[in-house]
Amino acid sequence: MPESQVVQKTEALATVESLRADFKALGIEKGMVLLVHSSLSALGWVCGGPVAVIIALQEVLGETGTLVMPAHSTELSDPSQWENPPVPESWWQTIRETMPAYDPDLTPTRSMGKIAETFRKQKGVLRSAHPQSSFCARGPQASSIISNHSLAYGFGEHSPLARIYDLQGFVLLLGVRHSSNTSIHLAEYRADFPSKRVVQEGAPISQAGSTTWTTFEDIDVDDSDFDRLGEDFLRSDVGKVVQLGKVGIADCQLMPQCAVVDYAVNWLEKNRGK
Repeated sequence: MPESQVVQKTEALATVESLRADFKALGIEKGMVLLVHSSLSALGWVCGGPVAVIIALQEVLGETGTLVMPAHSTELSDPSQWENPPVPESWWQTIRETMPAYDPDLTPTRSMGKIAETFRKQKGVLRSAHPQSSFCARGPQASSIISNHSLAYGFGEHSPLARIYDLQGFVLLLGVRHSSNTSIHLAEYRADFPSKRVVQEGAPISQAGSTTWTTFEDIDVDDSDFDRLGEDFLRSDVGKVVQLGKVGIADCQLMPQCAVVDYAVNWLEKNRGK
């Protein structure tokens, strides 16, 4: 959304101080492990932009809290699967042979938003090694969350999502809906449903100083029903654990990750593919 439109829809601008108060009112506490999915424009006009949001989050979490954000780079994938936009088949092999390898310091995020991309570049932030599905984290639990991120099945049991689950972390949907909630992908790996299938993925990997196009297995993940799942979750008894509120002018949800993942496993088994 153009910044002029953001200004027009904002009555009172957001600041680090007001964001900090909103985060506390929503239920974010010191010491939490917090995975944030975000839209900066949804918050209204923020004085300091993404930097202000990150500062406010880190101040509320404190030194004992760990902040996590997605840092996906989905363009490092097999061009035969590209749809937004597709490229000519005659380009595919050249792309596989010449695409620069994933570099956790250099490779930018794709479609993660300004807050996540800014957080990725902050001093002290660690990023996992997956070329497509990486996560960034900062805080005392950062290393344990992002280490040993498996190349195969990148949202599964050997992913940062599973480590956040083990740590009883929380998910914050900051102006976005459940279609952005990557933790539901962990439920896709754990659930059994008729349309579940394994696919072959590919990405450029740096090995021994050279770039190698590497193939690996993954689940064919699908977020097309995540918003419907999220609405059902909110209406359910277990959905009462979700804390709803405003940050700036954005509608936000804060929830224990275990609750939404466990609910999603059952929901997918009952609804996916039927």
